[in-house]
Formats: sequence, structure tokens, C-alpha cells
Amino acid sequence: MGPTLLLLHGTGASTHSWRDLVPALSRHFTVVCPDLPGHAFSASQGTRGLSLESIAAGLCDLLDTLGHWPTAIVGHSAGAAIAAQLVLGNLARPMPCVIGLNPAWLPLPGLANWLFPPTAKLMALNPWSGRWFSRQAAKPGRVRRLIEGTGSRLGEPGIALYQRLLEAPAHVNGVLGMMASWQLDSLARRLPQLCGPVFMQVGANDRAIPGVLVQQACALMPHAELVSLAGLGHLAHEEDPARTCQLIVEWIHQRGH
Repeated sequence: MGPTLLLLHGTGASTHSWRDLVPALSRHFTVVCPDLPGHAFSASQGTRGLSLESIAAGLCDLLDTLGHWPTAIVGHSAGAAIAAQLVLGNLARPMPCVIGLNPAWLPLPGLANWLFPPTAKLMALNPWSGRWFSRQAAKPGRVRRLIEGTGSRLGEPGIALYQRLLEAPAHVNGVLGMMASWQLDSLARRLPQLCGPVFMQVGANDRAIPGVLVQQACALMPHAELVSLAGLGHLAHEEDPARTCQLIVEWIHQRGH
């Protein structure tokens, strides 16, 4: 057993997104890989339990129960925001190094920031939203187009796994609830306090998180490094898991963790 590595997937995904990384990472680390509340096999306690702060607090309880405080945390997209919140909410503990894969650390700019949470909240309050979205996901090619809209291309096995998730109304309702509760303004103000090692890996073709936001977040943290991978999108870690694993392992070892 090696040092503990916590993996946090993004909104709408599940632990399936780490399927090609866990075998390689497990050679070096004790991997803790949960489904976020409301996603896949993890039930939620309603929208109140799906805020950034509530999810981080729940993960802290989980880690204490397991007896594994992480040496490093890898978070994809919204999972990176949860990773940062978990660290900042536990500054009295040993500070893990943080790895953000296409990280969503800053609020979306302009009109999107004003419309995104209220619209999601309205959909989350409608008990039929999950079923409607699931029926849409079942239509041929819909999930593939959704993924390609993020700038990524996955093979048939990856598409099939997302298809299963998005055809499950409970999962969709959990995703909508998390989106409705999502606020990053407080986290953005606290990013300069993330003074431990931070590594950011992004796909250069990411259409979900504007590259300028990633660069701005990198500038806010005193010891952050940024690497861009050409030809990959928002799901870069699923498109090229071998390269992602190599970067994660090398970076953690170089930082002496």
C-alpha cells in the first residue's frame, strides 16, 4: 500500500471515468475513488447536500471513516473545485498536493454565471426533469454529440458507459441538483490560500471550461503549474489515460510526496 490518492470525478460522470487510470495508479498509491453524491451508485440527501461545501464535508467524513487522509487529490472539472474546497476547509491537517484535470475553479464569465444556477435549480425542482433528460439520452447519437461538444472523442466503450449513466433518472436528478447548488465565488476568493503544490493538466481543445479561466486560476495560486495537451478536450484523462497517469505519478514523485 502506498500513499493515499483521492480521485474525484466531475459533474455528470462517475468513477467509471477513472477506469483506465486506476490499475496504473494503484501500483503507486492507495486509491480512494468514490461516486459523488447523487451520481451513479451514490445517493444524495437532497439539493442541500449537493453544494460545494456539503460535498467536501461529506468526503472528509468518508476519509476519516476509512482512515485515509490523502497525500494527493486528483479532481476532474468540478471535482477539482471539490478537491480545493476539501483542502481549504481542513488547513489544520497535512496539506495534500492538488491535481486539477481541466479544472472548474472559477465562475463562468458573463451571462452564463447568472443563468446557470437558477436554470438548473428550476429543472431540479421539477420531478419529471430526470425522466425527460434520460429519454433524450436514449435517442441514437445524442450522448456521443454531447461528449463531442466538450471537445473530446471517446470510443464505443466510453460512450456506452455515459449512455447508461444518462439514461438513469436518479443520476440525472443528482446532476441537476449539484448544478443548482453550485457556487464558486467563495472558492475563487480563497484560491490564493492553496499554497501547497498544485498541478493543472488541460486538454487544449476543451470547449467546456474556457482556457482563460484556467490560466487565471493558475495565476491565483502561489505554487501552481499548468500543462496543456494538444488534440484533447474536456475529457482528456479518458482520451489519453496513459499520458495522464504518467504526468500524475511523475509530478507527485518530483514534489517529494
